Amino acid sequence: MNGLHGIIFSYEQEPGLRELVEHRMPASVPFGGRYRVVDFMLSNLHAAGITDVGVVLHGNYQSLLDHLGNGKTWDMARKYGGLRLLPPFADNRTYRGGVFRGKLEALAGVRSYLEDIRQDHVVLSDSDLIINLPLADVLSAHLERGADITAVCTASGAFVDNATYFTLAPDGSITQVWCAPTAPRGHRSLELYVLSRELLLSLVDECAAQEKYSFRRDVLAGMCGKLRLQSYVWDGYAAQLRSVREYYERSMELLRPSIRAELFAPARPILAKEDDEASSYLAPGSHVKNSLIADGCTIEGSVENCILFPGVTVERGVELRDAILFKGTRVRDGVTLRHVITDKYVEVLPGRTLIGHESYPIVVSKGSIV
Repeated sequence: MNGLHGIIFSYEQEPGLRELVEHRMPASVPFGGRYRVVDFMLSNLHAAGITDVGVVLHGNYQSLLDHLGNGKTWDMARKYGGLRLLPPFADNRTYRGGVFRGKLEALAGVRSYLEDIRQDHVVLSDSDLIINLPLADVLSAHLERGADITAVCTASGAFVDNATYFTLAPDGSITQVWCAPTAPRGHRSLELYVLSRELLLSLVDECAAQEKYSFRRDVLAGMCGKLRLQSYVWDGYAAQLRSVREYYERSMELLRPSIRAELFAPARPILAKEDDEASSYLAPGSHVKNSLIADGCTIEGSVENCILFPGVTVERGVELRDAILFKGTRVRDGVTLRHVITDKYVEVLPGRTLIGHESYPIVVSKGSIV
């Protein structure tokens, strides 16, 4: 889509993800057996024909850099435009202490990049959104309604801490914005917004001049009566990963065929970096039920309601239930794991037993030997 440019924010820390973000940003957390979280938003942009995308970085982003590369996976390896990584070297604050305080501050740090955007409109999105969204329809609705900003939101009743909520008029316009309320207040924002490049630049300049940095507080809430804010209500599957519990629950939902069919719709495929592994091997006498098994796995034990990433080894006598094992995990003889998440290249020694709970799964850090 030549008229739309993508900007993905990947600077925020999520302490609720605990051990999963010790060595990476939330955007590069593995998800669904073969993907990284950021793959979903990049694939949404690709499916809409968007070829120019900027990823705003800060913090521990080496893993994300390795994963994104030049953007070839999402057809964004271009001589002009394409995927552009925007690390904090462009941060123009006098003191670069800590991460950006908000989206506007992050955008002010890459203002020269914004000036060079060739498209008329921009879509802003967080990097931790798991969704398969027709962005072309969002832009069409934005133009038809003559909105200044169109916000994608959901009517899902599940409360999300520190989220943004909207009160909507019958015509879909946003009449009130609630920032981090203590209870649900109407429709919850998915932190995905469409606006013109010209308006974005003016907002960045105005807020920078007034030492304002929060997009939701200083723009959405602060200018709700001044700007024409419209909603695009998404009634399909959407998930934001802000805690280990949310990560675990959203991952386990992928074991339901209806969720997989919606999230991985053939019309808008989710693309992932290739991992050259051989086919998985299920030994005679092994038991696998209701699980997602990536390539390169060797299974000799029992696996039920699990998600295994590439290169996982499950030896004889192992019992895995409701577990998520990242790439290269090796589970030795006689181990029992339930409600456990192991990061990459973990080894669980023979005879060990780790049992968590679905509301508080055990997380084993990358490279640990248990």
